[in-house]
Amino acid sequence: MVHVRKMSEADVEAVSAIRVRGWQTAYAGILPGSYLEAMTVESDADQRRQWFSLPHRQSVDLVAVDAGVPVGWINYGPFRSGESGEPGVRTGEINALYVRPDLTGRGIGRALLGEAHARLRGQEYRAAVLWVLDGNRGARRFYERAGYRADGPTQTEVYDGLAVAELRYRHGW
Repeated sequence: MVHVRKMSEADVEAVSAIRVRGWQTAYAGILPGSYLEAMTVESDADQRRQWFSLPHRQSVDLVAVDAGVPVGWINYGPFRSGESGEPGVRTGEINALYVRPDLTGRGIGRALLGEAHARLRGQEYRAAVLWVLDGNRGARRFYERAGYRADGPTQTEVYDGLAVAELRYRHGW
């Protein structure tokens, strides 16, 4: 049985492993193999430790834990930039959500997303947005089942010279 709690600095290595393996699994065939192969848990953990120690971060990290071990991670916070959709609606953003690849489909992602939503609602946010790679059909289905819908805006990120489209999804409550 997993439970969700706030991430601690002691979770950095486990979260980096979840994130790197998640990218390498979910984005295979979408992002260049050269980009995915160059990712390492060590470099991600170094970056995450630096980021985690920033004193005035506005985003929050949560982990899903099973038997004392992190098996999933979510980062959320205020909407970071641009027009969030409905004027006057305080909007949060899901910045990242990853589950250990061998444990997908077991409700861990739903538990993390549900807890992030509950915390955002508790802070008087009335909607959340997130960005998902256009070609990531599994993630798109997951977010659609959770009540998210593509709401129009797109952006492009470049990975090792390949431009990849991202769609913005929105969920209101």
